[in-house]
Amino acid sequence: MDSALLVPLALGFGAIVGGGIVALLVLAVRRGRRAAEVISTAVPDGVDQVIDALESAGVVIDPSNNVVKASPGALAFGLVWNQSLVHPELVELVDRVRRSGAPITQELELARGPFGDANIVLFVRVARLGARYVLLLAEDHTESYRLDAVRRDFVANISHELKTPIGAVSLLAEALQAASAEPEQVKRFAKRLTKESERLAKITQEIIELSRLQAADALAKPEIVEIDHVLAAAIDQNRVAADSHRIDLVSGRRSGAEVYGDEPLLTVAVHNLIANAIQYSPEGSRVGIGVSRDDGVIEIAVTDQGIGIPDEDLDRVFERFYRIDQARSRHTGGSGLGLSIVKHVVQNHGGDVRVWSQPGRGSTFTIRLPEAAPIAVASPKEA
Repeated sequence: MDSALLVPLALGFGAIVGGGIVALLVLAVRRGRRAAEVISTAVPDGVDQVIDALESAGVVIDPSNNVVKASPGALAFGLVWNQSLVHPELVELVDRVRRSGAPITQELELARGPFGDANIVLFVRVARLGARYVLLLAEDHTESYRLDAVRRDFVANISHELKTPIGAVSLLAEALQAASAEPEQVKRFAKRLTKESERLAKITQEIIELSRLQAADALAKPEIVEIDHVLAAAIDQNRVAADSHRIDLVSGRRSGAEVYGDEPLLTVAVHNLIANAIQYSPEGSRVGIGVSRDDGVIEIAVTDQGIGIPDEDLDRVFERFYRIDQARSRHTGGSGLGLSIVKHVVQNHGGDVRVWSQPGRGSTFTIRLPEAAPIAVASPKEA
C-alpha cells in the first residue's frame, strides 16, 4: 500500500483511539463524582443554617435513615437519639415519602424521647430534600390540645355544678306554688329557695372572677397595696360566717407590709382562704391570720384547726372544682373554685401559694408575694 495513504489512516485511527480514551476518562470522572455524591454526608447548601435557625423541630435524613442534621427543637422533643429517629411512626413516614416522592402531612401523638412516659402532639410534615435526602419538620401542638381539654372539662364541670342549684330552684318554685295556701310551708320553701339562689349567684360570680384572672390585662394598673387593709377587709367579710360557727378569727399585729397589685383581687384571695378554713373547721375552734416579712417576701398565712387534708389530695386542692369532701362541700354550698381563684390571683401578682396539712390537726395555706420596693423620693434643693 502506498505510504501516502498510510499516514491519513494512522492519524484517523489515532484520533479515534484518543477520542475513546478521552470519553472513558470523562465517563470515569462523572462516575467518580456520582459515587462521591452518594458517599458524601454533606447537606445541600443553606440547609444547615435553616435547620439551626428553626425554633420548631427539623431533621434531615439520608437514604440509610441516618440523621445527618437535627435542630435543637428536634432534640428537645426527643425525636432524635444516637443519630436516628426515635419513633417508628416517623421512620414509616420518611420511607413512604422516599418511595412515592410526594410530601406527607400528619398529626401524631408520640412519647417524648426514647425513655419518656410523657406524650407530645406533633404536626409533622415530611418531604424530599434534593435527590437523596428527606426533610422532616414538626410543630408542637401539645399545649393547644391541653388547653382544649381544659376548656372541655371546665364546660362539663360548670354544667354539672349549675345543674344542681338550677334544678333545685325550679323544684322549689313549683313547691311554693303548690303550697300557696300553707304559710309555714311557703316560709320553709322560700328559705331554701333563697339559699339555692345565693349558691347559684356565688358560682356565677366565681366564674366571672376566674375569667377575669385568666385575661391578659388582669393586672393592667397595679398600685401599692397595704396588706393590713387586705386582711382587715377579708376578715370582716367572714365575720358573720365565723360567728355562726362559733369560730374565732385571730389576726396578728399590723405589719406595714406593701405589695404591688390589685387590692380587691388580693382581698378575694385572702377571703377565700379564710372562708375555706371556716368551712372545714369544727365549731368552737379558731382560725389564725398572720403576716410576716422575710428578705423581700411577704407571707400571708391562714391556719385552721380543722379536719386537715390527706397527703394524696395536697397536690390537687388548687384544681378547678376539686373537692376533698364532696358531701360536705355540697352541704355548705362550696363550688370548688375558691382555691383555684386564690392560685390565679397569687400567680398574677408574681407569687405562689403553698399548703401544709395533717389530717386531724388542721391546715396552713401560705400566700407568698414579692414586697413592694421602696420608692426613692428626691429631697428638695436647699435655697
